[in-house]
Amino acid sequence: MVHELQQALEQQLANLTQLSALLDQELHLISSRNAESLINLLKEKEQTLEQIQLTDQRVSQHFEPLSASQDVPDDINAMIEQSKQQLEECRYKTQVNEKAVEQGQLRLTHLRNLMLEVRAKESLTYDKSGKPKGSGRGRGISA
Repeated sequence: MVHELQQALEQQLANLTQLSALLDQELHLISSRNAESLINLLKEKEQTLEQIQLTDQRVSQHFEPLSASQDVPDDINAMIEQSKQQLEECRYKTQVNEKAVEQGQLRLTHLRNLMLEVRAKESLTYDKSGKPKGSGRGRGISA
């Protein structure tokens, strides 16, 4: 029972390490705006998260009977703590990536607003009294 739990915890640590590396790559792809590679990475990240969930279920199956029947060995407790630390690191990286996406969206919104302002200024004309007046038509549109 202890051996199976130890194997499951080792697998979980490997999964969490892989997730951490994927989150680092994700941040790089977000900042470089490489959409195609980001989509591929997200598929890999989703598979890794599913693997983490399955391994977590395996760990629970082996840990619960062990913790109820006897003291848990120190090496198992150490691996659990290491997994928790790795998980917290992944959560932090996820928050950083979320902020990077939000900032990217804000920059796009700002750019879109600037372009709309420029278009509005280009279509601005003046009436006979010299007051500004927007034209009803956009530039470059023909019927």
